[in-house]
Amino acid sequence: MVGQTSETNIKVTFREKIPVINLPLRFTVLEAQSFKLTCQELLSQGNTTGKIIIDFSQTNFLDSCGIGSLVTSLKTAKKKNIDFVLYGVNSQVMGIFSLAGLDQILTIEKSTQLEVESNQKPEENQLPVTHSSVQSWVKRLIDIVGALVGLFITGILFIPIAISIKFDSPGPIFFGQIRCGWMGRRFRMWKFRSMCENAEQLKGQIKNQARGAIFKNENDSRITKVGSFLRRKSLDELPQFWNVLKGDMSLVGTRPPTPDEVERYEIPQWQRLNVKPGMTGEWQVNGRSQVKNFEDIIGLDLKYQKDWSLMYDIKLIIRTVVILFRKSSGGC
Repeated sequence: MVGQTSETNIKVTFREKIPVINLPLRFTVLEAQSFKLTCQELLSQGNTTGKIIIDFSQTNFLDSCGIGSLVTSLKTAKKKNIDFVLYGVNSQVMGIFSLAGLDQILTIEKSTQLEVESNQKPEENQLPVTHSSVQSWVKRLIDIVGALVGLFITGILFIPIAISIKFDSPGPIFFGQIRCGWMGRRFRMWKFRSMCENAEQLKGQIKNQARGAIFKNENDSRITKVGSFLRRKSLDELPQFWNVLKGDMSLVGTRPPTPDEVERYEIPQWQRLNVKPGMTGEWQVNGRSQVKNFEDIIGLDLKYQKDWSLMYDIKLIIRTVVILFRKSSGGC
């Protein structure tokens, strides 16, 4: 029988032989790791019924690691034909599930009041503050002003870039790709197209030179001639100012991962989703093309979260601009 874990307050009780995992007040990285181990132990028992209840009645704070442990454990349970049923989910946690799209795949028992609350679109200030940068209105103001300036520059450069892309290779001018943002929320990130039209279908033929849950290849044959120039000058990323204006991204943050990368995350690695992804960040100013180990990216992302301040953001923006000018002048 599974009892209380030694490191957290996660307990397992039984309701008519159905195991009930009782979650604590906060469901963050340590609790998420313990929850995953608890689920693994229950799922490995031969006498486990076809259902496991997860009791959220005491939980009022959930971060990206909590989401990650739920997603990982849910996939394992489905392989064993065991249902997860969530009970006692309050409106704040329901708002997080809705933000991450989990309300569509999780089985959640709702009370009448909760049904009313969950039908309301969750506002950002109703959701948990996983990091101080998330609630900073000054950071958001800087994002809006910076995005407007960036979109103005994009408008000026649009015609020559669009003509160059069209003359270089067939296909659309823009490339949209689903990425994971704050708390795992999916959004479409935009770029000027720098690869051939069927690049996604050809990805399996390209060798991955990176280690871990990222994909990199310095001599990617899918990149077009114009695309190579756009990437070298970072011009392909100009449309992301639209993502910043919408609030999907920030000017400064962590690297926005793809869903297939997130599916490979271990629980602690989900912490990088506790802040909004950025157009630039530690990974950018430290030579993103040279960073080929996923653990190094995680280290840079967690460093950003630890050291974050408005002045720190401004310094990273200045460093990014300096690097871009060096690129334009033929420097490093």
